[in-house]
Parts: sequence; structure tokens; C-alpha cells
Amino acid sequence: QVQLVESGGGLVQAGGSLRLSCVASTRTFSRYNMGWFRQAPGKGREFVAAISGAGTITNYGDSVKGRFTISRDNAKNTVYLQMNSLKPEDTAAYYCEADPSLNRVVAGGPNYWGRGTQVTVSS
Repeated sequence: QVQLVESGGGLVQAGGSLRLSCVASTRTFSRYNMGWFRQAPGKGREFVAAISGAGTITNYGDSVKGRFTISRDNAKNTVYLQMNSLKPEDTAAYYCEADPSLNRVVAGGPNYWGRGTQVTVSS
């Protein structure tokens, strides 16, 4: 069982930045591909970004390419999501995910989810 705990959400003005963190409770963190999804009120879940266990492969949703960067520190069991040039449409609950399969992470069907952290971008 892997527990994921997100942090770093909050309220920011449009054009600002936030960095989300997700800490995983596992001794084999590097074996897990990690990712982020988001869900805005009244909308479906949307893929944001994913990163492979070694950090050598990254994948981004079209709406965040060029603005968001996913990274990881395997020594700290942590994955990060640096969000720049934030827009009001980025407002959502952001969820961290983990799975041995990168495909499942990208598809939003991982074995493990965090509880989420709220990001609100004001115009």
C-alpha cells in the first residue's frame, strides 16, 4: 500500500506560480511512475502530467504544456508540479497518482491516488 499526500495548493492571481508536492510512503519510490490529474467543479478529470520512475520520461496534457513542469526527487520520495503562468481555468483540485505502469498513470487508472490539493486562480 502506498499513501500519497499532496501539498502546496492555494489561492494565486492569474499569471502567478505555485509548486505542488506529493510525498509517497514507500521504500521503493523509484519503481513508481508518478503523475498529476486535476478536476474542476462540474467537469471531468483531466490529465496534467506524468513522470517515469527514473525521471527520464515526462508527459504533459495539452492545456499545460510549456507552463507546467513535473519533476521528482527519489531521495525524498517526492514528486513536484511547478505551475507557472497560471490561468483561471487551471482552478481545480489536483490529485497525485502512482503506479508501476506509466501507461496507467497517463490514462488515469493508477493503483494509488492522493486526496488532492486545491488550486484556485483568480482573474
